[in-house]
Amino acid sequence: MSTNAIPFKSRKTRRIAWLVDRLRGMSAMEIVHRVREAGRKRSTRRRLQGWARYTQAPAECPVLPGLRDRILHAAPATRQVLAASADALRAGHFEVLGLKWPEGSFDLGFPASIWTLDPRTGKSWPGPQHYCFDIGYRLEQGIGDVKYVWELGRLQFLPVLAADALLNGNAASARAVCAAIDSWYEHNPPFGGVHWAELLNVAIRAINLLMAVSIIGETLPPATIGRARAILAAHAQLLSLFPSLHSSANNHLVAERAAEYLIAVAAPELPTSAPARGMARQSLIAEATRQILADGWPAEQSPSYGAFTAEFLLLCAVVAQAEGDAFPPTVPSRLQDFANQIQCLANADAIVPALGDNDEGRVMTLCRHEPRYPMSVASAICAVNAQVLRASTRPDASLRDAVFGLPAMAPFEKPGPFRFADGGCSVDRRRIAGRDCLLTFDHGPLGYLSIAAHGHADALAVTLDVDGRPMLADPGTYLYHSGGEWRDWFRSTRAHNTLCLGGTDQSRMAGPFNWTTKAEARLDHAEPGAAWRWVASHGGYVGSFGVRHQRSVSAADDGYLLTDKLLGPGPAQRAEVVFQIGLGFEATRDGMAFVLHDAGGAAVARLEFLSPGDLSYIRGGDIGSGGWVSPRFGVREPAWRIVWAGTVPAAGAEVRIRLLSPVEPRSTPEDQC
Repeated sequence: MSTNAIPFKSRKTRRIAWLVDRLRGMSAMEIVHRVREAGRKRSTRRRLQGWARYTQAPAECPVLPGLRDRILHAAPATRQVLAASADALRAGHFEVLGLKWPEGSFDLGFPASIWTLDPRTGKSWPGPQHYCFDIGYRLEQGIGDVKYVWELGRLQFLPVLAADALLNGNAASARAVCAAIDSWYEHNPPFGGVHWAELLNVAIRAINLLMAVSIIGETLPPATIGRARAILAAHAQLLSLFPSLHSSANNHLVAERAAEYLIAVAAPELPTSAPARGMARQSLIAEATRQILADGWPAEQSPSYGAFTAEFLLLCAVVAQAEGDAFPPTVPSRLQDFANQIQCLANADAIVPALGDNDEGRVMTLCRHEPRYPMSVASAICAVNAQVLRASTRPDASLRDAVFGLPAMAPFEKPGPFRFADGGCSVDRRRIAGRDCLLTFDHGPLGYLSIAAHGHADALAVTLDVDGRPMLADPGTYLYHSGGEWRDWFRSTRAHNTLCLGGTDQSRMAGPFNWTTKAEARLDHAEPGAAWRWVASHGGYVGSFGVRHQRSVSAADDGYLLTDKLLGPGPAQRAEVVFQIGLGFEATRDGMAFVLHDAGGAAVARLEFLSPGDLSYIRGGDIGSGGWVSPRFGVREPAWRIVWAGTVPAAGAEVRIRLLSPVEPRSTPEDQC
């Protein structure tokens, strides 16, 4: 299929299909909740729009306790990074999700058009004249991907400018903060326009606005403080009315409760604050142990979304401590469990494998790409908990460093392998043939809650990083709402390093954030020691093909051995075993093997296929057959994809992965692509 040949369905048809699939993922209790929620949305349309009910005089400046002092104690290197980021913002440079805003579009005068502009298409999303819950943003509307306009509306540039104004006395940054708040108030009244349509964005915006006024509120004009306070009041009202519950109670719920708690602490006089404070606090404490599992693995099966959740929790824990209302020890303990898991999962370059979805969501950001985000959050947790960060590379400098501090560092030297029983992943870290290797083996659940929104159909997939670079790579995420069939491909079984039967997925998709059936995976057996062996299986193909896929991964002195079997009474099936090669590696064929070379031409590894079958390899190509990797949201790049296809023998289809010493002579390939 051509990359442009996406089947067209009418907006109404797609909307109906999405609703039907969404209902399938709901319990009876949730359906009742959604009906009541729809009634509240109708009531909100009539009663709660406009600023009049949210504006009070005199308006006190909301303040998060301790935040300003933390910024003032930022390390000199952190101050320099903040100043440079603020300079770039004032010069009109705004970049998120792999896209730079067109020249002149990030105007610090903040005209009305800036809030609705899609920077990729140049079109505009619905503005304040449209009731927020009437805007069908979930499916492509011919405007673009809604996440781009939402990113600007999160106001995450405000704390950067505010910190620069505080630390460097930069009046221009302070004026930009003031102009942004005033413009937002004027052009985005409650609850009109696309920026009020999803509560995750409402929560992030409220937190970043609150951080900015906590940092430099005393220097802002009283009128601007009054507008900021009204914005926070409206945000708190919306958050209290439409919490993400039941099948939606994932990272969105943590974000919403975090915003409610922080607003209640900073502005206790607001009418929503008294009931919200205790409720939100207790909810955050509970979610810390629900969404971060006992072994530190994120319940959503995504290190990036786990870091996102942990960052919200950490900020609230730090504010609660400063307020004299510290969270119980279970919260910092579970956060440290997450930080320890991330340190174990990170490669030599402090980057973790791209497991599950990653939309580059951040609580606080310098408005630039941050490839080491999970390790940055782990660093912040270690700093707050006075723990050493175990890593060879310090994460990129960030606003987090100013808020949470920097921990001491030491190399990660624990011997592997590691098994995360709750999360369902086994990890091997060791040097092989003089190379630093990090292998992951996924035998966990598809995702979190009934819809598993951010999971991928990747049961029994492996990834392998060599010398800090993904060699056997997870394909990544690419796009959400406007991704269409590309969204489906990047979540599909055939895009991951596992076995696929009949070209079908182990789990069945039902929209871009929903699954109707989920492959149940488990670790069946684990042999310890230096010559360890893991055996896992999943039942995603039992219903369609009558077989269970079993994969064993074994350690060898020079690498790994993978064996795939099909267990059950079903007839013999032709299967595919896929290896998605990472960016920066070249593949050359050598008989029934492939040699993988780095960018300099040096041979790094051999993939030796030991079972009879057909081999193919492609770089780029059409949806459904090509090799693609998404190194960051909104970006996809062609990369080699190697496929073994054949009938799986009773003894299993075997692949040996041999690491080659940096001094080993380069093989002479039979043919080269």
